Amino acid sequence: MSSLLPFSAIGVVFDLDGVLIDSHDQHERSWFQLAKEVGKPLTQAQFKESFGMRNVMCIPHVFHWAEADDLATIHALGERKEALYRELLAADGIKPLPGVVALLESLAAAGVPISLGSSTSRKNIEVCFAATGLTRFFGPNYTGAEDVTRGKPAPDVFLEAARKIRREPVRCLVVEDAHVGIEAALAAGMRTLAVTTTHPRASFLESGAARIVDSLVEVDAAVVRELLS
Repeated sequence: MSSLLPFSAIGVVFDLDGVLIDSHDQHERSWFQLAKEVGKPLTQAQFKESFGMRNVMCIPHVFHWAEADDLATIHALGERKEALYRELLAADGIKPLPGVVALLESLAAAGVPISLGSSTSRKNIEVCFAATGLTRFFGPNYTGAEDVTRGKPAPDVFLEAARKIRREPVRCLVVEDAHVGIEAALAAGMRTLAVTTTHPRASFLESGAARIVDSLVEVDAAVVRELLS
């Protein structure tokens, strides 16, 4: 007798950047352009540390551009950065990463609901979905930075994403490329699949990820069900 869960009982929650798309370059350029505009220091190490974090966390705690309680300055800096990011996306264009569309089609065919939980804003998510055609897979099932109080590594964004597809956290697989995202998923009680788009494979070996892949080309609905069963 099979111990595999039915496809109808499971769900998948995706991160956005580094999982579905790769706009690392646009994020980097927009942060460094903003640093130049406002005359603030920024290093490559700080930028790398910030990946996967919300602006409200990285601006005061990683970049040290404002005090944590100076919400007006943090908001203004964050809004300007995101505007620069969207300008770069519009100029450069963006496509889904290899394997993404095939995986989403496989999950749809199997009847597995999907959701998105990201540290970026809903506006950025919508721009990326429109540019890549991924809206047809996710519909309204996406959660952004403004939808939760606490960002990753707190579990809030993934718990809300799971709620939107009416799946218990224990029945959800989170697909992530960032260490803070893996931490958030585990804190939510979810299993995780790590993709080595942003960080090397070795850095995930002790992360608690159920599996590590170099590309979503390696994943389909059957693999997802296996990891959750």
